[in-house]
Amino acid sequence: MYAIIENGGKQFKVSKGTQVDVDLMDKEVGAEIEFSDVLLLDDGKSPQVGPVSGAKVMGKVVLDCVKDEKLISYKYKRRKNYHRKLGHRQKYTRVEITEIVGGA
Repeated sequence: MYAIIENGGKQFKVSKGTQVDVDLMDKEVGAEIEFSDVLLLDDGKSPQVGPVSGAKVMGKVVLDCVKDEKLISYKYKRRKNYHRKLGHRQKYTRVEITEIVGGA
């Protein structure tokens, strides 16, 4: 059984036991999270497509702050002695999926 959920403008394919990195949430390690935006639910017999009413995915916070790899942004203008180097590391919350509850 798997589901496709939406969180933070991104879609994730999840099943029980998988870990996903979602946008940073103000939750502590061990806190329960409920994802109610279920876009697809497949139990192996008949998939339910579209916003599935009554379906939800339960998860548990494994790590409260995970950093992605550093991205470098470099600005440069030729012959003007102008250059700037910027770095960015996006922060995520790692969630382990504990249960998928089917819809109607």
